[in-house]
Amino acid sequence: MRMMLVEDDARVAAALATALRRRGHEIVHCPTAQSALDAFAGESFDLILLDLNLPDGDGIEVCRTLRRKDETVAIIAVTARAEERDRVLGLRTGADDYVVKPYSMAELNARIEAVMRRAARAAPPPSETLTAGPVSVDTAARRVLVNGGREVALTRKEFEILAVLARTPGVVVSYDRLILAVWQTSFVGRHTLDVHVGSLRAKLDVPGLVQTVRGVGYRLAP
Repeated sequence: MRMMLVEDDARVAAALATALRRRGHEIVHCPTAQSALDAFAGESFDLILLDLNLPDGDGIEVCRTLRRKDETVAIIAVTARAEERDRVLGLRTGADDYVVKPYSMAELNARIEAVMRRAARAAPPPSETLTAGPVSVDTAARRVLVNGGREVALTRKEFEILAVLARTPGVVVSYDRLILAVWQTSFVGRHTLDVHVGSLRAKLDVPGLVQTVRGVGYRLAP
């Protein structure tokens, strides 16, 4: 795969790039936020490993910008920020996974493989328009409209969560089933799902639409 490695520590970047190249990946190293944005503007990547502590900007803002420009590229935040609020913010701004330093190469490789496996399994959805209350979901165009007019920009995972729920409005989809349908693995925790659902609710801004059935799962109001 072609990867962008955004890491300001030269020694860490060199060691990580060497290990990844040994696995056959092509690595483009960007030591700053600006160099990462410049590289992304002119080149294409399969995956981005993004440190959040950068000398010229906040990695969270870089993640938000990258996700706004491309909703399909895989992004893994690799950072020393271990606080829950940082993990939540990273996931809400578009990261597909969040790895806290220090970590082993075995763990990082497993997470890279899991993220890319999920992306590879995500076949183009059939052309259909799903409706739940004031919200309509065009799965082919990947567009979400509220009240027929306001278009809502969602991340890839947020869109997939909404599409799964919108296919069976009024029916409770269990936490485990929803995680498996969206992430194609049971490796993802409930907390990650809850963060994405919270962000989805905020963006849709339709009170009572996405309902929590405590201890079971989520559903869209019938």
